[in-house]
Amino acid sequence: MAETETISTNPNLPRPPSISSDNTIHVASVPAGPGSEDDTPPLHAVNVALRWNGSKTMIWRVLATFWCALVMGSNDAAYGAIIPYLEVSYDKSYTIISLVFLSPFLGYTVSAVVSNLIHQRFGRRGVAFIGPACHLLAFAVISSNPPFPVLVIMYIFVGLGSGIQNAGWNVWISSLANSHEVLGCFHGFYGVGATVSPLIATTLITKAGWHWNSCYYLLMGAAALELVNATSAFWTETGSKYRQDNPSSPGSNGSRSPNQTRLSLTYRVTWICAIFLFLYGGCEVAIGGWIVVFMTSIRHGTPFASGMAETGFWLGITLGRFILGFVSPRIGERLSIIVYIVLAIVLELIFWLVPKFIVSAVAVALVGFFLGTIFPGVVVVATRMLPKHLHVAAIGFAAAFSMGGGAVFPFMIGAIAQAKGVAVLQPILLAMLAVALMIWGTLLRAPLHQSQHQV
Repeated sequence: MAETETISTNPNLPRPPSISSDNTIHVASVPAGPGSEDDTPPLHAVNVALRWNGSKTMIWRVLATFWCALVMGSNDAAYGAIIPYLEVSYDKSYTIISLVFLSPFLGYTVSAVVSNLIHQRFGRRGVAFIGPACHLLAFAVISSNPPFPVLVIMYIFVGLGSGIQNAGWNVWISSLANSHEVLGCFHGFYGVGATVSPLIATTLITKAGWHWNSCYYLLMGAAALELVNATSAFWTETGSKYRQDNPSSPGSNGSRSPNQTRLSLTYRVTWICAIFLFLYGGCEVAIGGWIVVFMTSIRHGTPFASGMAETGFWLGITLGRFILGFVSPRIGERLSIIVYIVLAIVLELIFWLVPKFIVSAVAVALVGFFLGTIFPGVVVVATRMLPKHLHVAAIGFAAAFSMGGGAVFPFMIGAIAQAKGVAVLQPILLAMLAVALMIWGTLLRAPLHQSQHQV
């Protein structure tokens, strides 16, 4: 298999091993009897996950996904830096401007439906091409300073591209050895992009006098590199190869139901993770999207200093993903998420109740630090609690919910802020974190899926 080595503990003599083009060793057990050609792993087989640095091809592919994450993070964090300038440029209210948060939700929803189909038809090559192509198209049009309705439509394509890649790369990386650490780095690169993007955008707009849309020339170049690099790295990962490597269930001879998403929704863990990530994604993007406005109007910071507060938030997320990704497996993924949410709630209270610019800036950076590693932790937990053949469909659905939360809640906050003021940001965030904590608590005693064992 392209993703795991299957080693049988059958006492009979094994077949000679074969080595694929990506240096994966295939060791299959002897047929049960003369003429038997059933290659289905026996129940006592052990799956040994591939290592990210097991070959030059694997290193290239992992680094290509890291760059994809960096581009996604750069786009998502750019909202917060350009929102004040969109309001002036298009002469729209908070509610109307907030459509740029809401419109990607349609793209995320479509991605949840088509992600598994793309894997089946085109394999990971399709993910590597379609996702970056959507980004490149959207960024090229946005950089031309289009009319506002066109801007909103282009963000739908941004959501589609990000949703397809989020499902594909999270599931692929979660199949590797040391998956939590590698996922932490993957999401850490998302944080790198999210940290650098508002810093560059704020500097270019406030110091160099660039128009807001000019920043998208840089994103367009990053998306072009994303398209070429990812497609080249995963070119051999075709649909037929994916179907061969990922049969729907033992004994199915590679057959696969066309309704994988529907089947994954029959598992309670899929819904729990999806609703939890809906709230989590809403918190993350709402803070990143509205922190500049909050720090300017409520904490009375300068535009540049407020932009740096957003940079601090995304820097906290980045460091949390790189650092806590190595801590969480030692605490236990499910328990560690509880601890991180509680700490984030305490820091949110400080952010809300201490009306000092510097205190708020430090508190929001620490909120980012503890929230940072939650998404990869949820992915690891979900893949351990669900059958392998449902991973793409279930994670795609949950990731789309996360991005949906990142679209719906910032829009909702913008609509409420139009009537009540942006100070409503903090109590809404606290309520969202509290509900997310209660939802995640229902998974603490749920059993892990035991059909496979990965080491």
